[in-house]
Amino acid sequence: MSFSMEEVEIKHSGAKELSYQQQNESCEVFEEEVRGSFSPQSGGNRVDKQESNDAEATELLDKGFMEYGCPHYRRRCRIRAPCCGEIFDCRHCHNEAKNNINVDQKLRHDLPRRQISKAQQVCINCGVCMGKYFCNSCKLFDDDTSKRQYHCDGCGICRIGGQENFFHCHKCGCCYSILLKNSHPCVEGAMHHDCPICFEFLFESRQNVTVLPCGHTIHTNCFKEMRDHFQYACPLCSKSVCDMSKVWEKFDEEIAATPMPEQYQNKMVSILCNDCETKSLVRFHVLAQKCPNCKSYNTRQTRG
Repeated sequence: MSFSMEEVEIKHSGAKELSYQQQNESCEVFEEEVRGSFSPQSGGNRVDKQESNDAEATELLDKGFMEYGCPHYRRRCRIRAPCCGEIFDCRHCHNEAKNNINVDQKLRHDLPRRQISKAQQVCINCGVCMGKYFCNSCKLFDDDTSKRQYHCDGCGICRIGGQENFFHCHKCGCCYSILLKNSHPCVEGAMHHDCPICFEFLFESRQNVTVLPCGHTIHTNCFKEMRDHFQYACPLCSKSVCDMSKVWEKFDEEIAATPMPEQYQNKMVSILCNDCETKSLVRFHVLAQKCPNCKSYNTRQTRG
């Protein structure tokens, strides 16, 4: 069978048209599939699923919030002490238990918190947040953020009260209230010693600390108790801890009203003033000796 050239061209043209039509139909089907995969309904399902997952994660993070802890911290975890392998709510609980008077003195010890194994804020198994505040350096967890905790790089530990309210004095080696920034007398290592009243180490103490006018530090409660017992001199350097001018006026009146016996009226003694550190030679009196430089009666007799 033979075909003319015109017939061949017609058949070939028809095949082309059919091929183009099939391609167009295939493209339309593909476009419909693509539209379906990106339809608003499909996208909505994914968004809903993502929101559901986020809600579950948030619920896990908040699970048990402020329900657990100890008298020192509100937290949702406990620590294994690297020193003795026992489990405690926090390092303070450990130290209180291991330094108890009932514990053999040879076995008493503090927890080396820097040696606690790696910690993280969220549990890798259940997704629970173990503390709203978390410091990886100190291994510290706490749900009670009303304390306004912050980590001080200078101190190397976490402090409370809000970072904006404190500054770190590099000479004193500790954080002080911003109110003392330009007025406190610097004493090297001022906080790196025990409270002179209760002998607790001040640098890591959880109690409030007062800076005395001489620059030495003491627990606020211990300072109040000291004043309640009419002690107005620093336990470390003996300088007056407050304005004593009214008291010195009373001393003047008492001394004027109490003359010394005749054999002591011309007796001279050497004194050292605890307030201004001036050495003087003054007339002896049984009640007190007055510093001629600063008019203070906070003096001690050095020779007489």
